[in-house]
Amino acid sequence: MAQQDLCKHLTALKEIVTAEKYECEECVKHNGSWVHLRTCQTCGVTLCCNDSPAQHMSQHQHQSGHPVISSAEPGERWVWCMKDDVFAEY
Repeated sequence: MAQQDLCKHLTALKEIVTAEKYECEECVKHNGSWVHLRTCQTCGVTLCCNDSPAQHMSQHQHQSGHPVISSAEPGERWVWCMKDDVFAEY
């Protein structure tokens, strides 16, 4: 993706924050399950995706206003600005 196609939130990223653990900390607290994991690029929390039953990352973004997530899935290298709906691979 060309630099001019990126939103201000994606161009502001200096490095990608990666997951410390491969689990959704909210699902673990509530004995839930997840499909895929995403890591917030503002605070580093790793939570479940929108395909998961509880959609914890979307809840986090709406409550916190943190705009950018990355995939925490092995082999996936992408970021998405939830606020501006802009996707980029890295």
